[in-house]
Amino acid sequence: MCLLVVLSRVIPGFPLIVAANRDEWLDRPAEAMTVLRPADPRTIGGRDALAGGTWLAVNQDGVVAGLTNRPNPAGRDPGKRSRGELPLALTAHPSVESSVDAFVTSHRPSDYNAAWLLTGDRTTLAAIDMTDGPVPVATELAPGVHVLENRAYGVPSVKVDRVRQMLAGVDRVPPGEIADCLWTVLADHEVPPDPPSADVEPERPAAVNAACVHAEGYGTRWSGVVMVADDPGVPPTFTYADGSPCTAARQEATPLWS
Repeated sequence: MCLLVVLSRVIPGFPLIVAANRDEWLDRPAEAMTVLRPADPRTIGGRDALAGGTWLAVNQDGVVAGLTNRPNPAGRDPGKRSRGELPLALTAHPSVESSVDAFVTSHRPSDYNAAWLLTGDRTTLAAIDMTDGPVPVATELAPGVHVLENRAYGVPSVKVDRVRQMLAGVDRVPPGEIADCLWTVLADHEVPPDPPSADVEPERPAAVNAACVHAEGYGTRWSGVVMVADDPGVPPTFTYADGSPCTAARQEATPLWS
C-alpha cells in the first residue's frame, strides 16, 4: 500500500472514510478481495498471495487498518514476518482502542519488514510506527483529514501535499458525493516535483509522487474506498478496483459481509 487517505469524524453521517491505493509490482500475485477472517469479527480485504496477509483490512464492526511500506533498496527481508499480518491483527478487535492496546504489547517492529499504519473506527484514529525501536509507537490523531504514503506520518511529502490540496474543502462536500471525490483523488496522475532542497531517496523515482502511479512493471494496481456509517448495526460499504483506479471498473465488496 502506498497511499492512505482517512477522513476521521469530518463528514456528517460517516465518522470514518478511508481511501487507499496499493502500489506494487504488477506481476506480484494477489486476490483483489476476499474474506480474510470469517468471524469474530468477520473481516474482508485483498490478500497478498506471495507473502500472505493484506494491505487493507475492514471488519464488520467498522474497524479499518491499512499500511504503507518503508522502502528498502535491498528488498523485502524474507526472514522476517510479513507486514500483511499487521492490518489483520488490528482488525481482530471490535474497536481501535482495544486493538491498539493489544497490538503494542504483542508485536515488535524488529520481527517485521518496516511499515507505517493507520487504523480507525467511528470514534478513534491512530497512527502506528512499525519501523524502529523495541515496541510499536502509536499516536492518537485528532478529527480531520489524514494522509499517509511511504514515509512516516507527518514527514514532509509533495505527494501528501498534492492530496491535501485536492481535498481542500472536503468537509463541505455532500456525503453522497464523497466517494466520487475520493476516487478522483486516487486516480490523479499529477507528478509534483520534489523541491530542490528535499532529502530525496535516490532509489525513489519521480513517478511515485503521483497518487496513481504508472512506472515500468510497477504501479497502482488496486484501489478502495471504505465508508463507515454512524449506525454500528450497518457494516461498512467497501468499493474497490482491481487495477489502476483511472481505468479499472469499481466493484462492490459489501456482499462479502453475508
